[in-house]
Amino acid sequence: MPITALYAGLLAFVFVVLSFRTIGARRAARVEIGDGSDRELLRRMRVHANFAEYVPIALILLALAETMKTNALLLHGMGLMLLVGRLVHAYALSQTPHILPLRVAGMVATLTAIMAAAITCLTLAGPSLY
Repeated sequence: MPITALYAGLLAFVFVVLSFRTIGARRAARVEIGDGSDRELLRRMRVHANFAEYVPIALILLALAETMKTNALLLHGMGLMLLVGRLVHAYALSQTPHILPLRVAGMVATLTAIMAAAITCLTLAGPSLY
């Protein structure tokens, strides 16, 4: 699954960057657990958590689609849409105040990638069920 591996690797780097940003805010606020009512820490925690909430299901669907011999261009399209969506969303939500149009665009791209991968999986799995 080299295509899924490519996007998983790229997204892992984004995850690590978001992790370090959260750790830095935690240290600056001197908060070990929770957000300590620090708005910047809460913002960074939510950016990080939002990434962690959406990326795994998207990568699972992308991997399943790849195992069913989905066209490479379609897989790259879904992977790139997911990557760009997550980057745009993280950037928009990290700003003070957050940039709502970019935040929405990031979520639309993310959810479109997830739905495209889900539809691909359902379409390819359907004939195999009979």
